[in-house]
Amino acid sequence: VTSHELLYVDSNFFSVFSFPLIYGNATTCLKEVHSIVLSETEAKKQFGTADAVGKIVLFKNEEAFIPYTVTAVAKRAPQNSSIQFDILLPLVVSAHDLQDAEGWFNQFLNTFVVLSPQAKVPSVEAGIQNFYVADTREVRKIIEQRFGPMENREQYHLQPYTDMHLNTELPAHNGLTNASNPVYSYILSGIALFILLIACINFVNLTVARSVRRAKEIGIRKVIGGERRQLIIQFLGESFLLCFIAFAFALLLVQVTMPLFNTLSNKALSISYLFDAKLIAGYVALFIITGLLAGGYPALVLSAYNPVETLYSRFNLAGKNYLQRSLVVLQFALASFLIIATLTIYAQFNYLTTEKLGYDDSNLIMLTKQGLGRSEVAVLKDELLKNPGIKGVAAKNSGYWGTVAKLNTDSIVQFAYETVDENYIPLLKIQVLQGRNFSSAYPSDSSNSILVNEAFVKKAGWKNPIGREVNFWYNNNKKYAVIGVVKDYHFEALHQAIKPQLFTMKKDNDYGVAFIKIRPNSETSSLKHIEKAFKKIFPLSPYMYAFKDQENIKKYEAESKWKQIMLFSAILTIFISCIGLFGLSVLTAEKRTKEIGIRKVLGASAGNITRLLSKQFLQPVLIALIIAFPIAWWGINKWLQDFAYRISINAWVFIISGFMALLVAFLTISVQSIKAANTNPVKNLRTE
Repeated sequence: VTSHELLYVDSNFFSVFSFPLIYGNATTCLKEVHSIVLSETEAKKQFGTADAVGKIVLFKNEEAFIPYTVTAVAKRAPQNSSIQFDILLPLVVSAHDLQDAEGWFNQFLNTFVVLSPQAKVPSVEAGIQNFYVADTREVRKIIEQRFGPMENREQYHLQPYTDMHLNTELPAHNGLTNASNPVYSYILSGIALFILLIACINFVNLTVARSVRRAKEIGIRKVIGGERRQLIIQFLGESFLLCFIAFAFALLLVQVTMPLFNTLSNKALSISYLFDAKLIAGYVALFIITGLLAGGYPALVLSAYNPVETLYSRFNLAGKNYLQRSLVVLQFALASFLIIATLTIYAQFNYLTTEKLGYDDSNLIMLTKQGLGRSEVAVLKDELLKNPGIKGVAAKNSGYWGTVAKLNTDSIVQFAYETVDENYIPLLKIQVLQGRNFSSAYPSDSSNSILVNEAFVKKAGWKNPIGREVNFWYNNNKKYAVIGVVKDYHFEALHQAIKPQLFTMKKDNDYGVAFIKIRPNSETSSLKHIEKAFKKIFPLSPYMYAFKDQENIKKYEAESKWKQIMLFSAILTIFISCIGLFGLSVLTAEKRTKEIGIRKVLGASAGNITRLLSKQFLQPVLIALIIAFPIAWWGINKWLQDFAYRISINAWVFIISGFMALLVAFLTISVQSIKAANTNPVKNLRTE
């Protein structure tokens, strides 16, 4: 596999998978060695039409261009498929490959097996494992004689195709895409349930609050013979009608906000994905549950009103409202949790993108070229440095190389294996703590010398690393001497702890990236010169570059997306919670109308009455904070465990979130409290 866009596949690919072809024969399109299958998008991109069968595509190898004939054009793979391709090439397996037992130890291919309905997975796995053990027995002996004992850890298992999407241990890899962490699905589902639950709570509170104005209606219905059962059915019917309207409006809202959500989540979802049989059944169940949750309690409360008390306005509305107050506690506990989570994600993302990496990535351009040789680097460097905007050039291998070596007869260390030139360490301003950097003044550096980082020294247990030897025993017992130790720097994302790292100038290893340091504010002129120089020296190679600091930020795209998602969720949750709190304040103001009038007649000021009404609502919010804080601390602590380098959980996060929750609650309550406090007491008392 070379990339997400180009995949090597077996000739029976379209027989195993159901990707539809627009043009071509699914059975024969990948039979020939130099055949090629394009996606509809790629065919239009290359030839201006999807009908590209029979046309020629030239692919460049190390020496020449090789013609491939387009034998089929496939529809673009669905966005939610783990197999994404623009180009398919035949996977050529030679007779030598089939006889090479060492091939069992390679792990760069995905093998798909179609089982018959009667097949038993454990039996198939056992058969594969037995064949593997028998076929590798002899070659394992040869390898162990040369390199020493091998751990027999290889176990063959079958994984359901759909399982790899949300599997954290065996996710989609080796060219398969769209692997995801199930935690993200749980978080999104949790947020959706939070908002739905809060909405149901609001419906209950607002319905009960509005029941003051419907009390006489209920009393009259009961007096003229209405049964409680009929009233319950009526109120539940109103609840289900509102839920139905809300569901219809939600579908419209989803369609409108889908582009925004796709931007936030970095997806390309379509509303058509919602119309699946299982999902529709889930919507029906959700509709029924929501209708019952939202309408059940108000129906029971309202239908229980005594008709005499309601008609004379002498009933005690919902007692002390313990349930409503409990619902307010739950609402603001959820809102406070989301506020704390949002602040934490913002702080962690800021830390990830501003933390010093141990090297200078500013104004640093990475120019990629496969198989970049030493002579090519020398020519490229001479050409690039003709521009005064370019300060320096260094070379390094592309991607991540990892291997092992011996430190003594027994000890083996695993490390990141970096091939660099003498300019790499100083260009990136990586600090050399002990010894020296590579130098052209020492010709043996390219054959016998290495640099290691602090993590390597710690793993090796060395006190005096300079002069120590590292033995690549599997490469003819080739030994390298340590000439310097560099300070640890974050060559990977801050999700991972810094690993042992070894640097070499070994001549047999190719480079893959040229690091180019440019002067500040010279991006336009420097990039023009870099492109011109590259195309002059490598006219047949694709020109690809990237700024290192931007590539580093891209490592945290997931956190950036979650930062935005949590912010929107927190704002929405707080807004909905405020609606519920406002409804409850209306309920209380209606209940205490005459009390407020009497207090004002006796001399109470508007400020005193506002404080009186606000106090009883701020208490549930304080209780909500007490409940939310420990839960939030546990949740964000679990989330931060995914980062090797992370912020500490500070008290200010909880203080700010608590202050925000109390402030929002107070402002919401004050609106109705001030209105009630300023009402003319004569108007409140004259009906008594």
